[in-house]
Amino acid sequence: MLTTRFVDGAPNWIDVGTADLDGTAAFYGGLFGWRFRPAGPGSGGYGFFELDGRTVAGGAPIAPDQGPPAWTVYFRSEDAEATADAAERAHGQVFCRPMDVGTQGRLAMLVDRAGVPFGVWQPGHLKGMDMASETGALCWVELYTPDIAAAAAFYHRTLGLETSAVPFPGGTYTCVNPADGGEEAMFGGMVALADDPTEAAAGAYWLPYFGVADPDAAVARALELGGTVRVPATTVEGVGRTARLADPQGARFAVLRGEPPQE
Repeated sequence: MLTTRFVDGAPNWIDVGTADLDGTAAFYGGLFGWRFRPAGPGSGGYGFFELDGRTVAGGAPIAPDQGPPAWTVYFRSEDAEATADAAERAHGQVFCRPMDVGTQGRLAMLVDRAGVPFGVWQPGHLKGMDMASETGALCWVELYTPDIAAAAAFYHRTLGLETSAVPFPGGTYTCVNPADGGEEAMFGGMVALADDPTEAAAGAYWLPYFGVADPDAAVARALELGGTVRVPATTVEGVGRTARLADPQGARFAVLRGEPPQE
């Protein structure tokens, strides 16, 4: 389960880069009730999405030459420099070397073997998100990749992540958890692109899931706000009801109402 009791290798931050930050803030405000708070002078336009006064994500303006609008998942590291070096040894790339973000923490931007970007956050004053696995907050992340075995090996060498096969309707699902916490600390999964035509067309990436009380209502509201539906609301046995969406600028995300734990 994704929590704010962050351990090494677990997601501890997420942000969206967009060409229209005001429009993006309006969309997620209308969908999840988020409010955008600018970080202030010298932040390059970066700011924080908050829900009931708690930070759930970040947002930043990007130029057209910086790539398409997208969500980026960040993973906790006690030593961003060592993690960046580990990524290079695992045949990934370092897009942005570790750098200090004031006293808030230390940031690095990496790319895995399949070309998927992700971030590393070494906490300073900012430990990470204030909410996780609640309505309106990040609750799961999913890697779509051409080669699960290669991805599992890369993230194990880089972040210490462990994988396990879980029975799933029609086959098995590869779950991911940090080394410190075991399978009870599962926070995400990996899916082969070949098994999902929608994502195969879009290419490899990390997909964030946000918790909602009513996925069908979230889909309808996203459409009203100018978003698009990539995969309609669907019930997955043993998981819950989920839908894959994109905001008006094209950043991809999913919503999920998980099934209650079985007694």
